[in-house]
Amino acid sequence: MSSAQSDPSETNDSDTGGSNGGRKVLLFGRLGPDDTRVLPELLRNETVGGALMLAATVAALLWANFGSDSYSAVRGTYVGPMSLQHWASDGLLTVFFFVAGLELKREFTSGSLAKPSEALLPVVAAIAGMVVPASIYIIVNLSSDQGNLGGWAIPMATDIAFALAILAAVGSKLPTSLRAFLLTLAIVDDLGAIIVIAVVFTSGLKLAWLAGALACAALWWFLQRKRVDNGWIYIPLFILGWWCMYSSGVHATIAGVLFGLLTRSDANDPKDPVDRWQHTWHPISAGVIVPIFALMAAGVAVNATAIRDVFTTPVGLGIVLGLVLGKPIGVFAGAYLTARFTKANLAPDLRWSEVFSVSMLAGVGFTVALFVSELAFTRNELLIEESKAAILIASLIAALVATVGLRRRTRQRMADAENA
Repeated sequence: MSSAQSDPSETNDSDTGGSNGGRKVLLFGRLGPDDTRVLPELLRNETVGGALMLAATVAALLWANFGSDSYSAVRGTYVGPMSLQHWASDGLLTVFFFVAGLELKREFTSGSLAKPSEALLPVVAAIAGMVVPASIYIIVNLSSDQGNLGGWAIPMATDIAFALAILAAVGSKLPTSLRAFLLTLAIVDDLGAIIVIAVVFTSGLKLAWLAGALACAALWWFLQRKRVDNGWIYIPLFILGWWCMYSSGVHATIAGVLFGLLTRSDANDPKDPVDRWQHTWHPISAGVIVPIFALMAAGVAVNATAIRDVFTTPVGLGIVLGLVLGKPIGVFAGAYLTARFTKANLAPDLRWSEVFSVSMLAGVGFTVALFVSELAFTRNELLIEESKAAILIASLIAALVATVGLRRRTRQRMADAENA
């Protein structure tokens, strides 16, 4: 996501005596100005964010399988109008979607989506990567009397945090344009998921509350246009807009995306709010909000019966095939056919074998896929558990296959460099 920005106030190693020399490290002392920057900068690292999400997922699985009924009891505990589980998915995750909205705005104005000619190939790849897995899910479920078409949107989304973390960990020697391709792909995936959430999972629309949410959005846009930069004005406006959207029947997370897209973006402005707010909120989203959501959402029973059901029931099989086969087939075919039949070209330093390995990474559907599963099967806890287990297993398979492929591509690049 957003990269760490340099700060002129930071000192170099010679000022601090190298890594340790000349400077005492206090484990429980008062934090100095340099120390307070360490954690946010660490959380901006894609590998760290992915590791935290993975740790939260493992904790949720252990808690759900060995914690008796306490996991369900904690998730179902009500605080105010919602349970902790719904505070995580309807409340905290709104900030995650706000950061996604900021990312989208930056890409639309000055990034990879600013020029249609350059964006065409990854955009078509992303669209094909949504259509093919959804189609596979539908076909699998139509072919069975026990099928349920409600989960067709689950295998559509790519988890941007996990995918970028894996690429950063095992594909750091590969061209940077490969990361740009994956990032654009994942961003368009997010946009597609957002549209599906807004259109498909809206129920009992209350126009007065929706008008209130849109009024908050209009005020946000007006303040941005007038270059009002005081963040304390926007926080209560964000909360009010979120509550109005939640009460309207449109899913509350759409408020986060809307506010992100309405934020002013100017790449030439050193005080560009998109960059500043993304720099501020991305560590909170990656290091706190997404792990909490994973902890509340990923706890499913893992036993022989659950694993068998994933591969023998139409819902589970449709999700697994959609993510493990549909995603890479759709992404790779979309990219290849676009390059073959249009003027769009693959970046000159990329190889199609590398694109295929990244296409496998697109099958790592986690945060948004888990979220959509809760929306798709709201009144059927059995199908929610089954779909979540399928998401976890499919994401693990896709991640392992992609890791093997990326390692092979890396070794091939290094061998070519030595022989050059």
